[in-house]
Amino acid sequence: MQVKFGTDGWRAIIAKDYTYDNLKLAALASGKYFLTHPDKSNGVCVGYDTRFMSKEFAKYTAEILSSMGLRVFLSDSFVSTPAVSLYTRDKHLAGGVMITASHNPPIYNGFKVKASYGGPAHPEVITEIENNLLTVDPDQAVVPATNLIAMTDVKTYYIEYLKSKLDLGLIRESQLKIAHNAMFGAGQDIITRLLDESMVNCYHCSVNPGFDGINPEPIPQYIGDFVDFFNEVKTDVGIINDGDADRVGMLDEHGVFVDSHKMFAIILKYLVEQKGERGEVAKTFALTDVIDRICSKHNLRMHLLPVGFKHVSRLMTTNDILIGGEESGGMGITSFLPERDGVYIGLLLLEIMARRQKTLSELVNELFEEYGFFCYNRLDMHVSDARKEAIISAASGGLLTSIAGYPVTGFADLDGFKYHFAGGWMLIRPSGTEPVLRIYCEADSQEKMEKVLNFASKLG
Repeated sequence: MQVKFGTDGWRAIIAKDYTYDNLKLAALASGKYFLTHPDKSNGVCVGYDTRFMSKEFAKYTAEILSSMGLRVFLSDSFVSTPAVSLYTRDKHLAGGVMITASHNPPIYNGFKVKASYGGPAHPEVITEIENNLLTVDPDQAVVPATNLIAMTDVKTYYIEYLKSKLDLGLIRESQLKIAHNAMFGAGQDIITRLLDESMVNCYHCSVNPGFDGINPEPIPQYIGDFVDFFNEVKTDVGIINDGDADRVGMLDEHGVFVDSHKMFAIILKYLVEQKGERGEVAKTFALTDVIDRICSKHNLRMHLLPVGFKHVSRLMTTNDILIGGEESGGMGITSFLPERDGVYIGLLLLEIMARRQKTLSELVNELFEEYGFFCYNRLDMHVSDARKEAIISAASGGLLTSIAGYPVTGFADLDGFKYHFAGGWMLIRPSGTEPVLRIYCEADSQEKMEKVLNFASKLG
């Protein structure tokens, strides 16, 4: 079986495993699930990003679902993943499908399943779809019911919703100069449609299925050229979105990268301390420990979850979650959508800057002053299976007593192997979406962080 769902949907290399034949299996299996949903008569939403063949793959998916008797709202242009989730929720659909490989390299494409509540499908739903893969007929004839496929302006619907959830007037009045790096992805043209174009300097806001040879992921190793551009145009803040715009990274006014750990903490502090909001907090295993300390200070219940936003989204639909997020730039606020949204989070940070009349670096420094300096990095190791297993074996079971010379103070294996030491932690786990081994580290100094990552890479 060539179709296997991972941390967030099915992803595969185009033409190798991501083929029309395998896409047909994924669509048939998903359609079989949608037909069991109470809202099946309302139909499903299908969207797509800017990757190679995404539009064609989305059209084929819509044809298959329509041939099964499902009404399909097919996006009339590329859209972000949260836009599909929003439309699915608001129109009370049985579910949604987003053709995207998110932040993966350009040779990949993917298939994300969205649930009726407007977020990633719960793991048991994915299990049901995977079980359906075993029973669908790969030779089943596809006879599109064109009368069931409605070309739909999903993007404009999403943009109108953003207008209702953000104080765009306050952002405009602030006269912030913004640089937006869409990384050639589906987030392009959204911010310029929301704010005055004179406020926004666009970068990589065009369709380039090769993503200029980089992974469309908003992390430091893929944004060096954007930092140069940012410094040249002299802007106040930068927003960077991944391929399907559900993740975000930012640059402060000095061109310094601000990761999701700091953004999550700044937003949480703002919601609780400035807006007086309450609720529970959900964070994944690789997110900063500062969240624990903010929750402790404000007596907020915190949930620690495995990596993958689907775990966060589940709690957003069952608990009183105020905000949830993960280390890779994915954050969501339940009052907006039980889904991560890189454009919304980026604009919310602008709103916070405008309301508090502080630069992004001032907000970060405020965080450091209260909770101490912390830095973070992730090392993605493209290694052989044997090397990967050697590192995992060395890290498993809590056997390490020191990390780069720092005594171990705690161990947990909720998802991978996480070691705490004085001033930080290290986590080792294989990716659920790519054939890489990820090594994460948070520390109270850059030197300590680099020593730990170097130590971990040489284990085994």
